[in-house]
Amino acid sequence: MAELVKAAYVFPGQGSQWVGMGRDLYEDFEAAKTVFDQADEALGFALPRLCFDGPEDELRQTVNAQPAIVTTSFACLEASREAGVALPPARFVAGHSLGEYTALAAAGVLDFANIVSLARERGRLMHEAGQLTPGGMAAIIGLDETPLAELCAETGAQIANINCPGQIVISGAEENLNQAVELAKSRGAHRAIPLQVSGAFPPPLMQPAGDGMAKAIAELEFNDPTTPIIGNTTARPLTTAQAVKEELLNQLCNCVQWQRSVEYMIADGVSAFIEIGPGKVLAGLVKRIDRNVKIFNIGDAESVRNFSVD
Repeated sequence: MAELVKAAYVFPGQGSQWVGMGRDLYEDFEAAKTVFDQADEALGFALPRLCFDGPEDELRQTVNAQPAIVTTSFACLEASREAGVALPPARFVAGHSLGEYTALAAAGVLDFANIVSLARERGRLMHEAGQLTPGGMAAIIGLDETPLAELCAETGAQIANINCPGQIVISGAEENLNQAVELAKSRGAHRAIPLQVSGAFPPPLMQPAGDGMAKAIAELEFNDPTTPIIGNTTARPLTTAQAVKEELLNQLCNCVQWQRSVEYMIADGVSAFIEIGPGKVLAGLVKRIDRNVKIFNIGDAESVRNFSVD
């Protein structure tokens, strides 16, 4: 049956981290151990120990969470390959914001050591940009994109992620965000949930991070993707190294079009989404976008051993 399934591999973003993630993969699969060891060597500090043992406050920091999630997600994929899991071939790969970096690794755009180093630099630059202009993010439940865009225009907040029907994330400087949240509630939003992040990610308060990322990206030799990557900002396939470079810069300061990305893949015939990495956030979003597609998760050693699309 696996050969008949048109599948997409999707990779989670920041916020999916948890203390203990990846430990069983590291212990049970040599390929996963290699991924964690490569991250340790590339970054020059004990990232595996931080993933496995915490402390949670340190793991949650943007500069650590970003490479940690990318590492654990790629370790899940490599463990699956080592175990001979019958993964359907990927028609597309995609990642939610940070998760796009794991998608790059899956598509062979850069080797993993460069990917995890770039994710660490992204986290560092985003943290510094967040310190320059303190801000935050909030998930707005039950308000459509058009009225939310209007109130953002009124308050100076911005739409950061369009995740699924009824769930849109906004961001902004603290005062702007607070005004937008109150206005959203007064205009019919069911809930407004503050997100536990250290800054207003991604638009446009992340602009100071852009120059640093441009420099880091320019120093690397990118390959064309072996599998089309659905870009966060365009919700369309990226098939060249140049397109990938442009996307990595654009995604820092523009809205993540997750709902449209999933809808594009479904319209192209994808009927199964395999979330690879810690947590099940993307599985929940995909289910809310289209309940007719099949959703699978690979996030730990047990799910690797028991994976099946039958």
